[in-house]
Amino acid sequence: MSLLVVGSVALDSIFTPFGETADALGGSAVYFSVAGSLLHPVQVVGVVGDDYPVHELDALTDRGIDWSGVERARGESFRWKGKYSYDLQSRETLETRLGVFAHFQPKIPAAFRAAEYVFLGNIDPELQLGVLGQVQRPRLVVCDTMNYWIQGKKAALLELLARVDVLMVNDSEARELSGDWNIHRAGRWILDRGPSRVVIKQGEYGALLIERARTFYVPAFPLEIVYDPTGAGDAFAGGFMAYLARTGSLAEDNIRRAMVYGAAMGSYAVEQFGIRAFDRISLADVEARVRAFQDLTHVQLAEAVP
Repeated sequence: MSLLVVGSVALDSIFTPFGETADALGGSAVYFSVAGSLLHPVQVVGVVGDDYPVHELDALTDRGIDWSGVERARGESFRWKGKYSYDLQSRETLETRLGVFAHFQPKIPAAFRAAEYVFLGNIDPELQLGVLGQVQRPRLVVCDTMNYWIQGKKAALLELLARVDVLMVNDSEARELSGDWNIHRAGRWILDRGPSRVVIKQGEYGALLIERARTFYVPAFPLEIVYDPTGAGDAFAGGFMAYLARTGSLAEDNIRRAMVYGAAMGSYAVEQFGIRAFDRISLADVEARVRAFQDLTHVQLAEAVP
């Protein structure tokens, strides 16, 4: 079951009250693939400039990440610099330099076009549509987007929604896209535009899975140490999709289990700056945290009061 991600490969400089890092590996495709590869091999399509430390990407190949779809273009790589408040919920973008990413036109290698699971990272919805024109018959297509595209490319985004299975966004994006402040009505509005499911990421509060007949909620894992929330949503997506690709099942209960694996990966992402936390994580660690989620959320109901 092949798994493909198309998205940004960037260099991040991050400042939080607990430390900082400069020019660290980042971008949606990097967080997705590093988290997802703990469960399943990942194929990556993106672009980097000639200043990118590609040897750091190559060092991750043994994890099961195929970087052969990452184009190397002349010019500066995509760079992002941000600063977080003390509660790590508010973020100020200090600098965005798109570099070669500004002219990114995804080209899916022939060896990747049969991918059965496809994640469209946060890029222009017209480019996301272009990717769908290059892949063959994926079993599951999940896409991400952001306020910038909702405001500037809404028509293309709505066209995209009619062709994807799952939209994965945060609560502010769901509200802006639908025009409804209520997150559950916003999710149903999105379902009416095409996707069969909506995943709404809510940061420190967890994530919602909204379907036609049911809603499922997975809480954020309780952590005593949080350093950097950058990339947690993409790590969530990596865990979510890699679990589905690993198991090969899109049954309703398996989708719910994938939500828990996604939440586990997101929780690891925030424990260090950038992708560092995944340097020390094994599959056994992931499984242990997933089991901890079960204990966190399970309750044995008593018999009904007469």
